[in-house]
Amino acid sequence: MKKENRYVLIMAGGIGSRFWPMSRKEKPKQFLDIMGTGETLIQMTYKRFMEVCPREHIYIVTSEEHAELVKEQLDIDPSLVLSEPLRRNTAPCIAYGAFRIMAENPNAVIAVTPADHLITKQDVFTSVINEAYK
Repeated sequence: MKKENRYVLIMAGGIGSRFWPMSRKEKPKQFLDIMGTGETLIQMTYKRFMEVCPREHIYIVTSEEHAELVKEQLDIDPSLVLSEPLRRNTAPCIAYGAFRIMAENPNAVIAVTPADHLITKQDVFTSVINEAYK
């Protein structure tokens, strides 16, 4: 598969309730350096996918209230940050992102991932994702 058809949709929603008191509504867990590595979970996710997909094809779906936080933490083109006016959970988030990506490239193959997962074996992950894109 051509890399120009590879896209990623990172879901960065959440209300900050799972890792309370560290995680709060203003700064849910994906925006925290929970592991003490110097990187937040969303930064780790973004970096992980930069190995398999062009940077300009990585989209983030988040709430309007967290859009600026995404831009601060990722140094990302603002047009790649898709802000949801209301939280509507996973399916609408994916539909929103897929609609936007497919409007740009009808041949897109989209990997969808949460922003807050910890992956420790990057080489294995990259291999599996590359295979999935095929």
